[in-house]
Parts: sequence; C-alpha cells; structure tokens
Amino acid sequence: MFQNIFKNLFQNKQRVEEEKEKIRQQTKEITLRAQEEALRIKQEAEREARKITNEAKVDLAKAIEAEKRLARRDQQIGDKNKEREELKEKLEREKVAVQKLQKDLEEKREAILQKLEKVAQMSKDQAKNLMLSGWEEKLKGEIAKKIKQTQEELKQKADDIAKQILAETMRYGAIDYVAEFTLSTVTLPNEDYKGRIIGKDGRNVRAFELATGVDVDLEEEKVIRLSSFDAIRREVAKIALERLIKDGRIQPERIEEIVKKTKEEIEKVIFRAGEELAHKVSVYNLPTEIIKLLGKFKYRYSYGQNMIAHTLEETRIGVALAHELKADVNVVKLGCLLHDIGKVITDKEGSHIDLGVSLAKKYRFPQKVVDCIAAHHEDIPFPTVESIIVYIADAVSGGRPGARHEDFEEYLKRIKTIEEAAKSKKGVKEAYALQAGRELRVIVKPEEIGDDEATVLAEKVKEELEKKFEVFPGQIKVTVIREFRTETTTKI
Repeated sequence: MFQNIFKNLFQNKQRVEEEKEKIRQQTKEITLRAQEEALRIKQEAEREARKITNEAKVDLAKAIEAEKRLARRDQQIGDKNKEREELKEKLEREKVAVQKLQKDLEEKREAILQKLEKVAQMSKDQAKNLMLSGWEEKLKGEIAKKIKQTQEELKQKADDIAKQILAETMRYGAIDYVAEFTLSTVTLPNEDYKGRIIGKDGRNVRAFELATGVDVDLEEEKVIRLSSFDAIRREVAKIALERLIKDGRIQPERIEEIVKKTKEEIEKVIFRAGEELAHKVSVYNLPTEIIKLLGKFKYRYSYGQNMIAHTLEETRIGVALAHELKADVNVVKLGCLLHDIGKVITDKEGSHIDLGVSLAKKYRFPQKVVDCIAAHHEDIPFPTVESIIVYIADAVSGGRPGARHEDFEEYLKRIKTIEEAAKSKKGVKEAYALQAGRELRVIVKPEEIGDDEATVLAEKVKEELEKKFEVFPGQIKVTVIREFRTETTTKI
C-alpha cells in the first residue's frame, strides 16, 4: 500500500516537474516573441522617424530655396528702383545743363544781332530774320537726321522692353507637364483573375466594355490594358476594374453597379478639380456648370498638353503681363481661365471658340471677357488690349518648346465624327469608338430595334462612315449590340 502511495507521489512529482518545464518553455517562447515584436516595432518606428526626418529636410530645403528666390527677386526690384532713381537724377542734371546752355545761347545771339545791326546797317528785327533763315536752311538736313535716329532708338528700346517684360512674365508659368496617354493598365494579383474577368462565354468582359465604353486587352501576362480616346471613360474603367478585383464579385450586375458608382465619384473629382483650378488663379463664386466644365480640363489634352496645366500657366502669364501693361487684371484673368472652355462642351455643335462665347454670354460675363475668348485665335480683330494679352499668354504657353507634341485635336475630331455617325441613327442608345477609331460599337434600344433592323443599321452606319471618310488609315469594324433584359423583384 505504501509502495503505491510513494509511486503515485513520485509520478505526481514528475508530472509537476514536466508542467513546470512546459511553463518555462512557454514563458521563454512568449518572452522571445515579445522581444521580437518590440524589436519590430522599434525598427518600424525608426524607419518612420527617418522618413519624417527626410521629408522635413526636403520641405526645409524647398522653403530655403523659395526664400532665396524671393530674396533675389527683392534684390532685383531694389536694383531696378535704384537705377530708376539714378536715371531720374541724371535727367534732372541734364535738364539744368540744357537750360543753362539755352540761356548762354540766347545771350550770344543777342550780342551777334546787335553787331550785325551796326555793321549791315539793318534793324534788329531784319538782322534777326536774316540770321534765323540762314541757320534754318543750314540745319534742315541735320534736324531730319536727328529725328530719324531718335525714332530708331525709340523703336529698339521698345523692342527690348517688350522682350524683357515677356521674359519676366514667363517665369510665372513654370509648371510641370504630364504627357498624354490613351492607354491605362491594371496589374492583376495572379493570372487566374483573367478568367473571372472574362466570365462565362465572355459575358463579364462584354458587360464591362459596354458599361465603360473602353476596349479591354487581356493578352499581356498579369496585366489588363484599357484603351480609349476619352480620358474620363478610361479613368472610370480603371478605378472600377481595380475595385472589382478587390471585391472579388465579378458579374454583370456587380460590374454595372461598380461602374455607376465610380462615374458618380469621378464627377465629384471633376468638380473639385475645377474648383481648385479657379481658386489657384484667385477666381471665386463661378457658376456650378462653369466649375464642372473647368474640372473636365483634368482629363482633357490639347496637342498632348494637359488643359489644367496649360490654363494655369497661361493665366499666370496673362496676369503678370496685365500688371506690367496696366491693363484690367480681372478681365485678363477670366479671359485666360475661360478661353478654351468650349473644348469640353461635347453636347453641342460648333467650334470651341463659338461654344465658349455662347457660354460666356449665357452667364452674362462682361463683354471684354467675351471678346478675349472670341479673339484668342485671331478669328476677329483684337477689340481690347486685354484680348491681346490673352492671345499672347496663350501663344507663349502653347508655343514654347516641349509644351505640345501631338495633333490630338484632329484625332479627337475623327473619333467624335465616327461616334456621331452612329448616334444620329434612330434607336441608338450609345456608341463607342475603340482601337483609335478602327472599331465602332453601337448599342441599340431593344424595344425600338429588332434583330433584323440591327443588321440593316450596321450597313447604314458603314455607308455613313464611308461617305464621311474618303481616306482612312485602315478599316472600321462596326458592331451593333442588341441586348434585351427582363427584371422583377419579390415582395419579401
């Protein structure tokens, strides 16, 4: 009996020792993990601290550089003021010297007249007239020469001053440019996502292209390329696709929901961009429609030059010129800001100048502002000095080397013409030009166009395109899509 008791006690002691050993091991593991976590947190904190320190150094360097530029500018202004004062003093001294010389000449002339009167036995007035007429004949050629020389000097000085003013004001438009692209890419987590994006019989990718109006290219590994001439469509498609990949539920209904939500968010982005552009040039309280149109500049390019960057640069140059030339700064500011607004009005026909003038008149902008918009491409004679300044600022911003590099206007015009050829037909809901205009997808209203009529519509659109484009780089493929849906909702 005692043996069993001792045996049990011994076994219990062993179990206790084993438990203690386990606890020691666990304590050791927990301590190691805590140390590792503390080390990781410390390293992250150090990295974050280094990052913040580096950013602070960069900001400090920028601030120092800006302060130096301001100091140099102040020094230049001070030097110019000093030169102006010295020139003024010099003119005053020369004026006094000329007055003294005139007085001496008058005294000498009077003495000569008196001597001539005695020698020639002439009266004072007779001698005076004889002397003046002789000198007048003698100095005619010299006077004409001096006048011509003075005119040439004034012309040269005027040219130099104009160049100096332009060079000085161009500094205000120093803006970085982003080149224009008609292609966006989305990177996939893995190659399996392509199958989910394509969907059964291609229904997902087809629904995505119909909802966004872009062309989807799946040929490159782990990359999807989205192409469209319309930067807004392309941006909507990119954001929507990234959200669908993150969400994981890739199906036609979800695609339409995400695309619709993304379009609403892009509209808010566009409004904020327009508001920011106006505020950067100190223009406030513009009508909502004007701000929305200005925001579209964010996704609009003119010959490869982003229109927000171009408008901001041009406005700064125009304002600086207006200050130098004592013109109406507010008129120049609004003229520069709104001069190209007609380029983003897509629901009306006409040149961007006519559309911009009509919009300015609609919102009752001052006539001088309307004149700036109307004359910025020399379509009419310049009615005011402000319109000339807007024209010059536009030419300086767009004409400087590197600002523009592509005839995007003609490309955009061609794409719009292709889409309008289909949209003008009865029963067409939407039309999208893809692959640089080599493919036209036409979405029809199923309640108005039947299957047979869809075939006829494709032929009509083809004939319309052949009339509009006698010469075209390649062929245009016309695809008419008719999709019929029936939906219902339960009461539960």
